[in-house]
Amino acid sequence: MKVWGRGFTLRWLGHSAFHLTTVSGKHVLIDPWLTGNPTAPLDAEPAHVDLIVVSHGHSDHVGDTVRLAKQHGCPVVSGFELSLFFESEGVTTTSGMGKGGTQTAAGISITATHAIHSSSVDDQQPRIYAGEAMGFVITLENGDPLYFAGDTGPMMDMQLIGDLYEPLVAILPIGDFYTMGPREAAYAAKLLRAPFVIGMHYGTFPPLVGRPEMLEAELAKRGVEAQVVKLEPGGSVS
Repeated sequence: MKVWGRGFTLRWLGHSAFHLTTVSGKHVLIDPWLTGNPTAPLDAEPAHVDLIVVSHGHSDHVGDTVRLAKQHGCPVVSGFELSLFFESEGVTTTSGMGKGGTQTAAGISITATHAIHSSSVDDQQPRIYAGEAMGFVITLENGDPLYFAGDTGPMMDMQLIGDLYEPLVAILPIGDFYTMGPREAAYAAKLLRAPFVIGMHYGTFPPLVGRPEMLEAELAKRGVEAQVVKLEPGGSVS
């Protein structure tokens, strides 16, 4: 596993799931859909989890949250309504929040941002409303900010996120169909002005046709100098 020069690692677990190891060695899972994820590596689940962050209620993002939270006793950060669902499932370490707010969990600062998408617990009958979808700015112990967009389309809020938080890395959906595709993600990258961009939410299902190479081409069209970090599921940033 290769590491960032600034001291953290980011491993893609397929789809929108990531394992972030922070500068002080904290293990953070983002949208941890591991079980049933056809692109998740066999060793996707870390031995220890300090924090789970969940962007919205769909099963391909909630994933293994309930099981992992009970197993590790770690905080679970999500929107308020989604946290109520986790509580109903027996999770006692929820920390629901609202957009625009910031909280500290496991020593890491998390700011909830807007995202344009739906949100429900879709593996329950009837489906349960899970509040609005979110993105997050995750600010590490050394002050490095990472932006995880969650499922979203392009929005002018991304310019605000770029202005306010100056993210070092922007993790953006590029698959198209359910979220923005490479064209829209390139525009989002222009607004965010992050030097590194990582694509997610692609290749898992047939409709998710966007690819990192397509994002690179769209960035070049717009003169955006962000570097696309290409990862295979199970791979880490270099």
